Formats: sequence, structure tokens, C-alpha cells
Amino acid sequence: MPVLESFSLTGKVAVVTGASSGLGVAFAQALAEAGADVVLGARRVERLADTGALVEAAGGRWAALATDVTKPEDCTALVAKAVEEFGAVDILVNNAGLGSAYPATRETPEQFRQVIDVNLHGAYWMAQAFGRAATRGGSIINIGSVLGIRPGALPQAAYASSKAGIIGMTRDLAAQWTGRKGIRVNSVLPGQLHTPLVDKVLARDQSGGDIDTLLKRRQARIPMPFMGDGRDTANAALFLASDEARFVTGAEILVDGGMSARCD
Repeated sequence: MPVLESFSLTGKVAVVTGASSGLGVAFAQALAEAGADVVLGARRVERLADTGALVEAAGGRWAALATDVTKPEDCTALVAKAVEEFGAVDILVNNAGLGSAYPATRETPEQFRQVIDVNLHGAYWMAQAFGRAATRGGSIINIGSVLGIRPGALPQAAYASSKAGIIGMTRDLAAQWTGRKGIRVNSVLPGQLHTPLVDKVLARDQSGGDIDTLLKRRQARIPMPFMGDGRDTANAALFLASDEARFVTGAEILVDGGMSARCD
């Protein structure tokens, strides 16, 4: 098969969680551009129409369902929606996530559990639902973080723990399912990115100079001379979803501008 054809996702059906904003939008749009039909899940279901419009503009078909990934029944329903609408499910981008930053001595059990419940438990329930329904094999792309392998600038024990768990879960599911079910399981670990959240921060009053300080600190933590964005992460996911990654499973792809290569 020619290289460009093997990168195509035409005829594939993808499920994206956390698809109402940020990286989830980038994943959905990129998958559609590669030829996939996309099923969108998020708690903020009213915002999924905007993501769906981008999928449609890229030439893809789409469907959406309100989804709380902490509820296994919601995860099952989202995958069932893909099969109902498009006849199968081939790709899962496990993107739904929750961030936090609390000093370890002040973080409450509820705050810690909430992050683990969304980021790790939710990803597992989605993977379970996909694994039961993906009868023709497929690809799971779990969205981790560079913070799962090294500390960041903020106190983020809960978030880092959840993302380290994603790496372990990815490897174990790859060992269980790749040979038996034909499901490859990999993870993408983003680092410092220029996201819509950063755009919101930039739009605020900068008279105190805090924004400049924030951006300088972010930029100083990566060797790359520019900040990455959602498309950089989506491109890594497209590779893992495609036939070009047919021999890749149980792996992590870092998309961090070299942040993890630094020793400080």
C-alpha cells in the first residue's frame, strides 16, 4: 500500500472523549480530515455541535452523546452509539481529563479522588467498553502527559499520578489485547502546549506583567524555540490510529518539545 494511503482513516469509526474543547476538538477535526467518521463524547454536550461542525467541514460524519466517563454505563453507551450510527468502532481517543494543582499537604481526599476518577478510572471504563465492541480490532490512543514521567513546575501529585497510571494501563492492555483481539494500545504524552486555556489567560489584563512571566517560564522549560499546540498532539494520534503504526503497541509518544529531555 502506498504510504499516503496507509495513513488514511477512510472507512474507520473513531470515538473521542472530552470532545467539547481543547485537545478533544483538535483530535476530532484531525481524524475527520484523515477520513474517519467521529463520535463525540463530553459532559458539556451543548458544545459538541461546534466540534461536530468542524468534523463535517472536514468531510466526516459525526454523532454525539452526553458522556461522563466516570460512569461505566455512559462509556458503554458512547461506544454503542458509534456502532449504532456507523456500524462499527475502530479507534478510541481517550482524551477526557481533569487538571488540578494543590500542595500535597493541603490537597483533600475528595480533590485527589476526583482527578483519579476522571483521568484514570474514566479512561479504563472507556477502554473496557471499546474492547468489548471492537470486533474487527482497532487502536486505542490514551492521552497521558509528560507529567506522568517527570515533575512539572506546579504541585500536581493527583494529576501526575493519574497520568503515570495511564502509562501502566496502556502497557498492560496492549499485552492483553494486541495479540488476542487485534487492538493496539498506545499513549501520547503532551507537554507544554499553547491551548485555548492559555489563550484565555492571554486575553486578561496584562498590566501586572504576570502573563509575560508565565509564558517565559513555559518557554524556558522546553528546548524547542516555540510552543506546540493541539494539532501537534493530534498528528501523533493520527499516526497511532493509522495502519502505518501496525507494529506499534504498548508505547508512549512524547509530544513535549523536548521538555522530558531536560535534566532540570
